[in-house]
Amino acid sequence: EQWSVTRADAGRRTRRTNRMSLAASAAAARVAPRNGLSSRRRVAPGAVVLRTAPRSKTVARSAVYTPLKIQAVIPSMQGDAANQSPPDLPSFIFKERIVYLGMTLVPSVTELILAELLYLQYEDNAKPIYLYINSTGTSREGQKYGYDTEAFAIYDTMKYVNPPVHTVAVGTAWGEAAMLLASGEKGHRAALPSASIMIKQPINAFRGQATELEIQRAEIRNTKRQTLELLSKGVGKTYEEIEKDINRPKYFNPWEAVEYGLIDQVLDGKSKKP
Repeated sequence: EQWSVTRADAGRRTRRTNRMSLAASAAAARVAPRNGLSSRRRVAPGAVVLRTAPRSKTVARSAVYTPLKIQAVIPSMQGDAANQSPPDLPSFIFKERIVYLGMTLVPSVTELILAELLYLQYEDNAKPIYLYINSTGTSREGQKYGYDTEAFAIYDTMKYVNPPVHTVAVGTAWGEAAMLLASGEKGHRAALPSASIMIKQPINAFRGQATELEIQRAEIRNTKRQTLELLSKGVGKTYEEIEKDINRPKYFNPWEAVEYGLIDQVLDGKSKKP
């Protein structure tokens, strides 16, 4: 037997099916367990799910943070050197009360040298300080880089601090650096065998008008006089003798420097530290 379905009958059947599906979806949403899962997953495919009211209370999951542990790592100096990180060499030699002058005397270098000398005095005002010198003074290759007062400031601080300052020339000690070398504690001024020592007149690097140049000439003469006085005190020769010697740059090897009075001994690796 054949059934004929009119358009009106199809519409009534469709509306009845939709009402049944909505009722089933609402019932499934009411009985679904409250476990945080969407109720849509519990309804047959194709069914329409009613939107339920939002929960009144929301439980926030608090994240658990583990505090970061920072451990200070002190470089170990044991074992093969190839497996070690590079050490802080300036700090190691400074710990042994060694001050190293290894650059031209410019304000930044002078500031560091003065700070180290003053610190070592307050750390221990009896143990000697070792000043190692490898510097061309305030100039290099005839070019003026620093002021002569930089050397005078270091000299005054060497005499101001209580610990004796032992000086050692390594490489080069020229000009104002040679003056500092000779100003160390008597009997404790030394040089390595290949060191080069030179004394000379201060260099004039002033420029300007004629009137200003007269003022600057007077200042350079005063600087020369002060340099000669300090060298005379350190070397043990007269003012006139040193003035004659530094009319031109005068170079010394370590043994000649001992005879002249600039240093007291030459270190050959077997000699005791000055």
